[in-house]
Amino acid sequence: MGVVIKQSIKGTIVTYIGVAIGAFTTLVILTRFLTTEEVGLTRVLIEAATLLSSLAQLGTSSSILRFYPFFKDSEKKDNGFFFWTVIIPLVGFMIFGLIYVILRIPITNYFSEKSQLFNNYFYFIVPLAFCLMYMTVFETNANVLMRIVVPKFVREILVRILSLAVYLLFAFKIISIDGMVVGLCMVYAAAMLIDLGYLLSLGKISLKPDLKFITKPLWHDYTMYTLMLVIASIATVITPFLNTFFITAKMGLSSTGVYAIAVFIATLVEIPYRSLGAISQPLISQSVKDGNIAETNKLCQNVSLHQLLAGCFIFFIIWINIDVLFDILPNGEVYRTSKIVVLILGFSKLVYSTFNIGVTTLNFSKYYYFSFIFTTIMTISAILLNIRLIPVYGINGAAMATLLSYTIYYILMILFDRLKLKVSLFSSGHLKTMAIVAVMIVFNILWTYLISSRLPALSTSKWAVLADAVIKTIIIVATGLFILYRWKVSDSVNNILNKFLRIKH
Repeated sequence: MGVVIKQSIKGTIVTYIGVAIGAFTTLVILTRFLTTEEVGLTRVLIEAATLLSSLAQLGTSSSILRFYPFFKDSEKKDNGFFFWTVIIPLVGFMIFGLIYVILRIPITNYFSEKSQLFNNYFYFIVPLAFCLMYMTVFETNANVLMRIVVPKFVREILVRILSLAVYLLFAFKIISIDGMVVGLCMVYAAAMLIDLGYLLSLGKISLKPDLKFITKPLWHDYTMYTLMLVIASIATVITPFLNTFFITAKMGLSSTGVYAIAVFIATLVEIPYRSLGAISQPLISQSVKDGNIAETNKLCQNVSLHQLLAGCFIFFIIWINIDVLFDILPNGEVYRTSKIVVLILGFSKLVYSTFNIGVTTLNFSKYYYFSFIFTTIMTISAILLNIRLIPVYGINGAAMATLLSYTIYYILMILFDRLKLKVSLFSSGHLKTMAIVAVMIVFNILWTYLISSRLPALSTSKWAVLADAVIKTIIIVATGLFILYRWKVSDSVNNILNKFLRIKH
């Protein structure tokens, strides 16, 4: 687990630097200089392109992780494995790109009543999706080579810096809204090319396929796996974007913009999993291939535990300071209506990031086709819940639909992994973590009623409110970390804290 923790820490550091840039861009620049409708436009364009790119991959990202151990051979440059990871998505993009263009009229009619602005940029989705697709493919190739930091730097930092530059050009009226959309496409094109250049610089990949290496059993296994993934991905990749599309069509881009800010805040909860999951997936793929259940269990429990730890602490910090955040946010009163959305989506992200490693295990096993059944149930649940809840509860209903559909999905997945694969995501550390969070919640309630409520300055000075929030957060989080350390919930976390304490001394 040492290499997993080491690489994931590096990746997480890069990610959080990117988050800081993204937070400044989203919470300061976008909320100050863009209307809610324009914020909603940027959100729906990226999500529509992500959806198209995910479908067009034909399951390549998962196939890379599952089949790389079969092709792995450093002397033969992995038998031309990289060639197939480039060609298959290209075929998929031609198919789904054509379908997208053919369906232009029904798609634009769906958004025409409330979100005509989106229809003006219908065709920009295609090049944006192409760049996003190959960014993901190149990143996954880097992951199996145990090189996650540079691709993460490109996605989390470089893309955000370049996007910030585009938004600032628009904010200061140097470019029009058309120029902003073109600029965003150019940002992702540059990122895709840099990722490709980095992969080539490693000298471990080849675009020359070894056709003799592809045996009939391997081709059959790959074809069946990919076919099932394509069918499953239609359900899997649609679900996360349903909220945005339903809100855009039924409530308008302004509501999408407000919802987008809440999504950004809630997404902070899952950030550690982006590194931890990425570096763990190749190892889990290998352990599943080798039939090493003990090692698979160990990896899954470690990833799940450490994500629960990180996610709970991040979610706690966000929620106890949510009112302060909206107080200092430009046009904060406009976006404060999404406060409950942050709470509900925060729980959704916690559920996703804590248990999604179990989905990885299922996809790498011989029972991968059950993923299609579970994701279909999740998608149908999400669609029905969005249709039912959005008209009644608005954007809160969209968030509730996500949480409920995720909960159904992960309950089914956890039970299947435990009963059929003999893989459990849970350990005693999970219970200890929840106990620590409970202590922190009680501490926060006591602080609010015994200290904050008795300070008159908090009702007249925003600086006093901010100071109170900072002091409270530091003390409560430090208390939680102390309990975490003393209970020895995680050896890896304790080792990191020990090194940190020695450095300080």
